[in-house]
Amino acid sequence: MLVDSHCHLDYLARDGDLADVLTRARNAGVSPMLTISTKLREFDQVRAIAEAEPDVFCSVGAHPHEAGTEPDTTTAQLVELAAHPKAIGIGETGLDYFYEHSPRQVQRDVFRAHIGAARETGLPLIVHTRDAEDDTIAIVEEEMGKGAWPGLIHCFSGSQRLADRMLAAGLYISISGIVTFRKAEELRDVVRSVPLERLLVETDSPYLAPVPKRGKRNEPAFTAHTAAAVAELKGISPEALADATTANFRRLFAKAEF
Repeated sequence: MLVDSHCHLDYLARDGDLADVLTRARNAGVSPMLTISTKLREFDQVRAIAEAEPDVFCSVGAHPHEAGTEPDTTTAQLVELAAHPKAIGIGETGLDYFYEHSPRQVQRDVFRAHIGAARETGLPLIVHTRDAEDDTIAIVEEEMGKGAWPGLIHCFSGSQRLADRMLAAGLYISISGIVTFRKAEELRDVVRSVPLERLLVETDSPYLAPVPKRGKRNEPAFTAHTAAAVAELKGISPEALADATTANFRRLFAKAEF
């Protein structure tokens, strides 16, 4: 069993073949799947997919790209939506200073609102960070000082410094298909250093398809390719990697029943 800890099934559904996508995932041994909310105004669509499938769960949150269009996101609002039995995480949220689709201060404010929801509900926070390591570290460490909360850095592509500081704060590290890319040697070094008990795997589909599927639309079935690459880096079998990452997902996303 492999878990795709981060995918966007609502985006894949727009292509009209979601049933086939889910079948291919299950046939590849990928189940369950966590489909991620990026816009609160579209959360109903994300939730409906999770409600319809026994092995699909969802998160609730607003991506940093959307912080500028949903700047009034509150902890109370997130907590209320997260009460749904299929909602097992908060986010994705965080900081993206690469594209800067939203003002930086708004991103920081909305990030903190999500952290408050993770702290209040005990559900893990799903953090996106790109070109914003200093602020991510500062906010995570400051907010941990106000009261601990569970979480992970999804689609990790940052530095060893970021990984070390996030692990020290208690967060997990989730690895996407980027780890298979030719120029990702620094990331592969980071993966080698992360304790096995703190690793997850994901697709971030429909984006970032791993080698040998690079250039194609990504989908949860391709988790197996990323997991195989991570297993090789850790010097263990794909089966052992699957067992470990599934156990890690169960421990972090304890609300999920499967």
